[in-house]
Amino acid sequence: MSDVSRPRGGIRAALFVIAGTASVVPALLVANAPAIPKAHRAAIKRLRQAPRVVPPAELPPVEPVSFIDMTPDEARAYNEGVPFSTDPNPAALPFVYRASAEDKARALDCLAAGVLYEAGDDAKGEQAVAQVVLNRLRHPAFPKTVCGVVFEGQERSTGCQFTFSCDGALTKWQPPEAAWARAREIAAMALNGKVFRAVGHATHYHTDWVVPYWQASLDKVARVGSHLFFRWSGWWGTPPAFNRHLVPGEPVIAQLAPFSPAHSAGTNATDQAGAALAEAGVATGAAAPLASDPDMFLVALPAGLTPEGFPAYALTLCGERKHCTVMMWREAPVPQTVPLTQVQMETMAFSYLRDMGAGLERTLWNCKFYPASPSGRCMKRQTLTIVPPQPGLSAAPQPTATPTPGELGGVRRASAVPDTKPAGE
Repeated sequence: MSDVSRPRGGIRAALFVIAGTASVVPALLVANAPAIPKAHRAAIKRLRQAPRVVPPAELPPVEPVSFIDMTPDEARAYNEGVPFSTDPNPAALPFVYRASAEDKARALDCLAAGVLYEAGDDAKGEQAVAQVVLNRLRHPAFPKTVCGVVFEGQERSTGCQFTFSCDGALTKWQPPEAAWARAREIAAMALNGKVFRAVGHATHYHTDWVVPYWQASLDKVARVGSHLFFRWSGWWGTPPAFNRHLVPGEPVIAQLAPFSPAHSAGTNATDQAGAALAEAGVATGAAAPLASDPDMFLVALPAGLTPEGFPAYALTLCGERKHCTVMMWREAPVPQTVPLTQVQMETMAFSYLRDMGAGLERTLWNCKFYPASPSGRCMKRQTLTIVPPQPGLSAAPQPTATPTPGELGGVRRASAVPDTKPAGE
């Protein structure tokens, strides 16, 4: 009996010591822990408070991107403790980009840059970021162009919505060709209706090793790799809130010029075109429209104007016209009337067509002269059909169809006119 009771007494003593240590050691660690900065404590308190849900009558504020002062490990631990929303997380509706070819080219490269620089060369992460950009475009709180969303706040060294646009990343690293091609492919799919369902209507995201201040007012809805995705609490995070549409006029982003023809053409094209117009007006007098058609220009290309500057020159000539046709030749003589002859069509260097009513805008280069055309759009060679001679008529070959004013004879057309219905409808 006594031999048995002794070990039991020893076990009780050991358990008492362990229990005492378990309560005393944490107290000592807390008492001697490094002091938490006051700003840090205030931020944590704010994050732990119940977020204010913005009512539908009030537009939710878009806070600048700033982070709480935490180490990556602290941030990961904190983010792990933030629960996912238990509310439904429906997928966004498909988004189809409907605007001019130039606008779409700029939007494509803005979106490609956004997904690549934000998510890295990771297909799943890039799709998630693309969905957030399009969600923002549809939300009243954000700009209504793709480039406007991606580069919102780029003029500020801090406070931009996508960090890569204002932290110098675009000047420090240019994407490898393969990574850029894949990012453009993912961007193209997103702009043509592909939906990344997992993030639903998320409008914000961050990596799990940081904690931004805006996190307090949003609901955590998804994780994709190391990125956490959020939407606004209340009505502003529900599908009915995403009721806005794309507006035309994608801005030119000079930072993308080194690897985006859609943006490099615009960075200096306006100044170049202005100089070219002045030169053309003085040197050739050909900057006026045809007397028979005030919406058509047949002009000689000013000396020194590079192919990248052709579209801007055409836009300068067209001004605010809703319908406009510009045809350009490298050398004199320049045609003075339409329809054009076969030789005139074959020697045309560039053409531009605008029909705002149909949502049509086309820029085409003569790829015989410019094999590396900025947009890859080439004129199609025109062929003639010999019409059998009729009594009393000349046997000279005639085109089977005569181009009418406003039509670009001899150029390749898209198979269908872009739909002008606003995006998202």
